Amino acid sequence: MTPGIGLMKRRLEKEKDAIALAISGIIKNYNVKESQIQILETKYDDDAGDWYVALSFDNKRTIVKMDSVHATITEIKEI
Repeated sequence: MTPGIGLMKRRLEKEKDAIALAISGIIKNYNVKESQIQILETKYDDDAGDWYVALSFDNKRTIVKMDSVHATITEIKEI
């Protein structure tokens, strides 16, 4: 049995931290300016300990999945 995510110290504790990491990942992967990116929605999954941030830019929409404990982007998915 593994300990729950609630017992671990999270590096992405606040929504603004998750948004900043998601925007930096989009800027790095898609070479867009920060002013072009719009935040559509943010969500925190209590069970998995992951942040999900939906972003829109250049007629594209992406969902950025991040691990809140390690503060890393685990997946960028275009929808």
